[in-house]
Amino acid sequence: MSYTAELIAVGTELLLGNIANTDAQMLSKGLSALGINVYYHTVVGDNPARLKQAVQIAKERADIIITTGGLGPTYDDLTKNVLAEAFGKKLVYHEQSAARIRAYFDRVRREMTENNLQQAMLPEGCTVFDNDWGTAPGCAFEADGVGVIMLPGPPGECSAMFQYRAAPYLQSRSEGVILSRTLRIFGMGEAALEAKLRDRMNAMTNPTLAPYAKTGEVELRITAGAKDEAQAAALITPVEAELRGMFGDLVYGADVNSLEEALLPMLRDRGLTFGCAESCTGGLIAKRMTDCPGASAVFRGGIVSYVNTVKENLLAVPAVLLERHGAVSAPVAECMAQGARRALDCDLAVAATGVAGPDSDERGNSVGTVFIALAAPGGVWVRQLTLGFGRDRIRNLAASHAFDMTRRYLCGLTVV
Repeated sequence: MSYTAELIAVGTELLLGNIANTDAQMLSKGLSALGINVYYHTVVGDNPARLKQAVQIAKERADIIITTGGLGPTYDDLTKNVLAEAFGKKLVYHEQSAARIRAYFDRVRREMTENNLQQAMLPEGCTVFDNDWGTAPGCAFEADGVGVIMLPGPPGECSAMFQYRAAPYLQSRSEGVILSRTLRIFGMGEAALEAKLRDRMNAMTNPTLAPYAKTGEVELRITAGAKDEAQAAALITPVEAELRGMFGDLVYGADVNSLEEALLPMLRDRGLTFGCAESCTGGLIAKRMTDCPGASAVFRGGIVSYVNTVKENLLAVPAVLLERHGAVSAPVAECMAQGARRALDCDLAVAATGVAGPDSDERGNSVGTVFIALAAPGGVWVRQLTLGFGRDRIRNLAASHAFDMTRRYLCGLTVV
């Protein structure tokens, strides 16, 4: 089976904007990790004629078609019917799936209506994906030179079904293995990075290299195909070493999801505690840190000092300093970090103060002006930032800079 895929999401609610198509995002990430290129996303309403047309188009340009949604028991759940017809397959009753559906309703102590058994009608000869997270089974088959996978639409079911059913199925049918490693880079934009790597990426065939832009950072995914995992890893290792040499201390981790996820084990391994004082970020630094499993081993707490009186009373920022420099300033950020370190009794503390918008502050600081401070046993450092516009973007970038400063301090790098 070759490695190009098209995703077809089925559901009028997606077209109306009532819900977001998070399944597509999850599947694209998962397929990319398997070395499968997703070339098209299609969204179709609950209309059999339009779905059939979308499938016919996908058959001509994709090796794998993955559908999400339309597998339920109601009249508008038509995905299986349309796909079976498009590939010349009959739907047949699958007793094992019917038994699982009955058992599900017994387990949740709800009465099962007969239309639920429509979910047990599956394309003849398909591989059935048992659904341990809901009622509608998924399935896979090959016909007309195309691989077809059908998954349920609810995100919790779709994610689990892909991870535990579809991904192993795809891996079992591929020759050899596909292995990926993702480097995370903070401090360089996608355009600058791509310009530096363009010729190198165009020349690569195995492994391949692809950049993915995030807020304030870039992922670099190295993907290799080989007979086994050890051979694939051997292909990836020299490319990773080359990239680390090119981008140096901008690389903050491999196969990690975020700066805070990379930071947590560094703090834990050194036996250090961490805290924060936040103004413009409104608690986001604390939230992102505590979203990481195991954060309680290092995180002492956070103080959201949104107004000046809280900065004075809880963080001991002198009123004269606030009057002279304003809340959005390097001296106030420095005092906030020092005050948080004392109040929270932690080894390291960061502080964020700035203008997230929508308007400039009373002292004329423009939207996106942010000061991040780090207080540590060796001193205090302040990073002044100009982050542009977009309230959520500014807040997230400010939090990322706080984590990056801490990481750089722990690694013995230049902090500002």
